[in-house]
Amino acid sequence: GNMFNSKLSKITDMARLFLEPSNPTHRQYEALRAYFVEKLPSAEVAHRFGYTPGSFRVLCHQFRQAPKREFFLPPQKGPQASPKTDRLREKVVALRKQNLSIYDISRALETAGHSLSPVGISLILKEEGFARLPRRGDEERIGVHRPAGAEVADVQQLELSPRRFRTQFGGLFLFLSYLAQIPLERILEEVGFPGTKMIPAGQAILALLGLKLFGQARHSHVMSYVMDEGLALFAGLNVIPKRSFLTEYSCRIDPTSYPKLMQRWFDAVGRLGLKRGPTFDLDFHTIPFHGEDALIEKHYVSKRSRRQKGILAFLAHDAEKRVFCYANGQLRKEEQNDEILRFVAFWKKRTGRLPEELIFDSKLTT
Repeated sequence: GNMFNSKLSKITDMARLFLEPSNPTHRQYEALRAYFVEKLPSAEVAHRFGYTPGSFRVLCHQFRQAPKREFFLPPQKGPQASPKTDRLREKVVALRKQNLSIYDISRALETAGHSLSPVGISLILKEEGFARLPRRGDEERIGVHRPAGAEVADVQQLELSPRRFRTQFGGLFLFLSYLAQIPLERILEEVGFPGTKMIPAGQAILALLGLKLFGQARHSHVMSYVMDEGLALFAGLNVIPKRSFLTEYSCRIDPTSYPKLMQRWFDAVGRLGLKRGPTFDLDFHTIPFHGEDALIEKHYVSKRSRRQKGILAFLAHDAEKRVFCYANGQLRKEEQNDEILRFVAFWKKRTGRLPEELIFDSKLTT
């Protein structure tokens, strides 16, 4: 009796695989078979297989329109072996026995004139019963190609011997004739800009200035150019300082040094005889702040069309020569309405005459 019950239970479980569809295609097949072969009523078939009467009628209609619909996928025909993989199987196994990783094996095969991806090599090794290699350090890897490390920026290591090199920054040297007439190092020393023996203040500022003149929006992108000799030579260094130094440098500058630098720089550039345009574009710019400092005020950010914490800066731009000639990044809300007058006073003091034309929108002042 127990054996019979066990066998009946087993048969019932196996039959359930056919009688209880596990996917939509199987369910459609069994429902249509019950209706067209077993001649069961439409409502009964719909109820048994979980269809509404209307949806089952639609299913029957679609089947009548395409009675040759395939419910079962035929087996794929074609070679069951991969000639390319099988041909290299022995070589892959032999290289793995030398404790090479899948990437090492791929490079070794490529050197020998064979192309096989690391994924394909991994599948072969899995089929052959090889386990994954334990993680190894760089010193344990064979023939690893490591990135070349740039030297440390040091003005004392600057090499000025005649040589030729290729650079993306050749245009920067067009500014040297003007920079040579400006006592930049003396100005930076007078206003208190920080520097070190390896990277004096002048070299640090020239590195930042070179990136800006080149059009690089962020100094954090300098890592793409650390190997460029032209940028380093413009800054007066053996190599350009890395991102960490340039990012930290701006934080080391005393905020009171900026107005002093702007005044001295303006006077020095004015002595070069460069022409100035009569028209100035004036605008405020909010530099977003993402910290938790409660003392930071909220200002309107035009790109995001909202107000958020940030530092309000006022900029004056020569509309004709396309250069910035005035900036103030220490504004508060109660001071912004008078900033235009401060710019006018600054310009008259430095040039001896008032600006001829100022262009700004209605939001600049009230």
